[in-house]
Amino acid sequence: MKTNANTSRLARHASHSPAQVDCDIAASVVVPTYGRPDLLRRCLEGLCRQDLPHSSYEIIVADDGPSVDTQAVVMSYAKRRDAPRMRYIPVVATQGPAGARNRGWRAASGRVIAFTDDDTMPAHNWLSKGLAAMARGADAVAGRVVVPVPKHPTDYERDVGGLATAEFVTANCFVTRAALLATGGFDERYTRAWREDSDLQFSLLQHGLTITRAPAAIVLHPIRPAPWGVSLRVQSKVYFDALLYRKYPRLYRQRIRPAPPWNYYLCMLAVVVAVCAAVAGQAAILAGAALLWLLMTAAFCIKRLHRAAHSFSHIVEMVLTSIAIPPLALYWRVRGCLHFKVLFL
Repeated sequence: MKTNANTSRLARHASHSPAQVDCDIAASVVVPTYGRPDLLRRCLEGLCRQDLPHSSYEIIVADDGPSVDTQAVVMSYAKRRDAPRMRYIPVVATQGPAGARNRGWRAASGRVIAFTDDDTMPAHNWLSKGLAAMARGADAVAGRVVVPVPKHPTDYERDVGGLATAEFVTANCFVTRAALLATGGFDERYTRAWREDSDLQFSLLQHGLTITRAPAAIVLHPIRPAPWGVSLRVQSKVYFDALLYRKYPRLYRQRIRPAPPWNYYLCMLAVVVAVCAAVAGQAAILAGAALLWLLMTAAFCIKRLHRAAHSFSHIVEMVLTSIAIPPLALYWRVRGCLHFKVLFL
């Protein structure tokens, strides 16, 4: 990774220098990024074309893994006359978008902090519509995320498409600086892009703060290509569900997952019983447990393929990953339980 010689000094300065609110700045847009200068460029282009005076907002790019390429992209926009004030903050003390966002909003000058991601494309009136919703007295606002999903998506495309119906995501949200100060901002223990937005949402709710929606504040979230078997890699995110559950068990059950994944537990129980029966020479029990495992795995696979892409490659991927997902998901669940010291079924 290429780093700027002044990165460490700049990062320390950005982390420890509290920003003063500038009354002339209506909003500060914070964009965390990590090694995606081309996507960042596309996002910044949209942010520079907002239907607000450039003097009324600023853009802060928090680079979580500082690189010369990313800094060059930001600086190229900072030099433009047809762009708002642009700042680059190298983040070296943490890894993960939660920590990068914290560095960004703490250095911001606006009373309202608007969050989006480097892989989004904000509509030209995204900022003005979000600020209009905030002006009605909300402490935070969730905008609308549009995900272009094909008629018959892959399992991965459908999973990403869930952003469009999520309650509160950092790809498109607005929060007052006062609310972020009251809650402490993002929990930096979320080192992946997963559940840190729900954590902030739940924290806002527990502090009695108001969250409303702004469906007219739109960002487009194109789906990036993903490698074959990507659903196996994302199972590690369940690790952070344990942290969210430990902090907000009631809200987690109400808004994320009402019940534990009993199908995974039953599937793995069938595997354990089958192995034990094989060792004990109990052919009937072995056959029954194996049949139960096969039926549950088949049902899981069929559910994932319902109204999804039916190409040969995708069907094979769904069959193989449906076998591997239950044990893998439970493995990461157990790791989360042990690390965060919580009983999380």
